[in-house]
Amino acid sequence: MRLRLKNFAALAGMTLPALMLIGAGMHYAQAASVTQEGNAYLQLMNEMGGNPADFNIDDGKKLWSEKRGPKNASLEQCNLGLGPGVVKGAYAQLPRYFPDTGKVQDLESRLVTCEETLQGFTPKQADADHFAKEGGNASPLENIAMYVAHESDGMKIAIPQNTEQEKLSYENGKKLFFYRAGPFSFSCAACHSESGKRIKISALPNLTNSEAAVSYATWPAYPNSQGVARTLEWRMLACMRQQRWPAPKFTSNAVIDLITYMGVNSNGATLHTPTFKR
Repeated sequence: MRLRLKNFAALAGMTLPALMLIGAGMHYAQAASVTQEGNAYLQLMNEMGGNPADFNIDDGKKLWSEKRGPKNASLEQCNLGLGPGVVKGAYAQLPRYFPDTGKVQDLESRLVTCEETLQGFTPKQADADHFAKEGGNASPLENIAMYVAHESDGMKIAIPQNTEQEKLSYENGKKLFFYRAGPFSFSCAACHSESGKRIKISALPNLTNSEAAVSYATWPAYPNSQGVARTLEWRMLACMRQQRWPAPKFTSNAVIDLITYMGVNSNGATLHTPTFKR
């Protein structure tokens, strides 16, 4: 093979390294073209509408007002940060610090708190089956999260950094983002700290600056590869699995801190949710 390349290079009047460089450039251009085609397809799907996650939004809206749990109560008095029962715009300002729990919470962890305090579910019950299996039906928590998130669709992201707890969450998320671990010594930054990177045909946004909004502002979403609606916390856990990290607990501080880091870096961008994903 190398001999044939040398002969071809000689005929073309080029050195072998120059020929290989051209080949690499052609491969990169071809891959970039495929990436652009894939992105154009997703953009078209999002513009056409009819996202299957619309059904999850409808189900979540019903579950929000449905009386459930040992207390036979709804979530209509759940405080997502803007006051009891206020859903409009709440997701655009999560994660944030909640005085009643003394924690910075994202959407899923706050919903779990409301299920426990308002509806009487035990922590074990509230945490059970939080993510659907691939190709399965979304969990009640996922449906409610889709509904709440959609109520911020078209709004500007405004993750607060007003309290010491919120600032610490951001800094911890930043440290974890650059932390290398696992059998391959991977970090989030290995894939998401430079612009223009990709894996196969998937573009990898730079999550260390405002480019983070390319990803953050489009979750929750409906990934075609999953066949079911997914939340941002699920995406974080999937990334950790791909890095071969130990799986963190659902609603863990580590995941919430990562989401805070990404969210603050995305402040000012417009939310578009749900979207189609690969």
